Amino acid sequence: MKRQLLGALLITLTVGSLLLVACQPTEQPPIKIGVQGPMTGDWTYEGEGFRRAVQLLADQINEQGGLLDGRQVEIIVGDDRGDRDEARRVAEHLAAAGVVAVVGSYNSDATEASAAVYDAAGIVQITPSSTAIRLTEKGYSRFFRICSRNDFQAQLAAELMINTLGKERVALIHDGSLYAQGLAEAAQHVVEELGGETVLFTAITPGQRDFTPLLEELREHDVEAIYFTGYWMEGALLARQMYEAGLRKIQLIGGDAMDNPEFVQYAGTEAAAGALVTTEMLARDMHYPATEKFIADYEQAYGEFPESNRTLGAADAFRLIANAIEQTDSADPTLLAKYLHDDLHDFPGITGTIAGYDENGDRLGATYVAYIVDESGNFVLYQPE
Repeated sequence: MKRQLLGALLITLTVGSLLLVACQPTEQPPIKIGVQGPMTGDWTYEGEGFRRAVQLLADQINEQGGLLDGRQVEIIVGDDRGDRDEARRVAEHLAAAGVVAVVGSYNSDATEASAAVYDAAGIVQITPSSTAIRLTEKGYSRFFRICSRNDFQAQLAAELMINTLGKERVALIHDGSLYAQGLAEAAQHVVEELGGETVLFTAITPGQRDFTPLLEELREHDVEAIYFTGYWMEGALLARQMYEAGLRKIQLIGGDAMDNPEFVQYAGTEAAAGALVTTEMLARDMHYPATEKFIADYEQAYGEFPESNRTLGAADAFRLIANAIEQTDSADPTLLAKYLHDDLHDFPGITGTIAGYDENGDRLGATYVAYIVDESGNFVLYQPE
């Protein structure tokens, strides 16, 4: 009898324990989102901005309970150094890690190399800053960008040189990269449409330090304006050597990859002063509620102002992903992409209102403006006299 009672008690305890375990909530897996960019190398400034912006926003979401009824957001960072081969390897690593979406990359070459991997893996990719035209002409249904395209920037640059500044003899200088060469080619087309003359179309070498032969060519061709479409490191050295060679009469204009505070640092304030850049609106000139909150949070977290508009672009890329997850109640990349294409309207972005996306993944309503470096080395909105 005692043995029967003991057996019954053990059965009751065992069943009760199983029921208790079954009733306890299981821990949900995190939602993994990748951040890809140049975390080391010449463009670390931009990659670090990506990482900081996305991690800040992910931490805020996690502190508020996460997404999809309590799932935490896990950020996985990949350093592609701006290199095509490394970008491909990073994309393969992030895909294997199970990310549903990726913010990145920074430069168009790295973005193009990674995009093929993400498309094959069915992963959403949003680049904050890659402007090469052909990126959105590949038919990738899950590819988007926060920035605009090279052809829109080229239009502004050509109109600035020919119509606003009255410069007719133009030099277009690129570095052979997908972004820079594409921007220079688009600008050449518009310059000639507007009646200007491209008297020099040439390439420098990435990492080049001595521009003496190029300076001689500028003199020989009696160049009135340069549109330099490479990156700020080489642009800064070119500006400094032009200044030292007495070529201040030539108006230097850079593309958006020259919009960086390090351009002034490397060129020197005197050499950089008067240079123009075509780019998207900088943070200090945007006064949207989302912008002001992000800037305040960023300064509190990192103790510095987010100077690069690519940092803001990375923040918006992440916010779009998080918003799509909330609106679709899903972390399925196919549903997220469909939402961004079909159902996103007038999203209150940090980079301004995001009206929506076209069928290629290009942002509707994106615009470029011009900035000039003033005598103190600050980028200020250019106001033609």
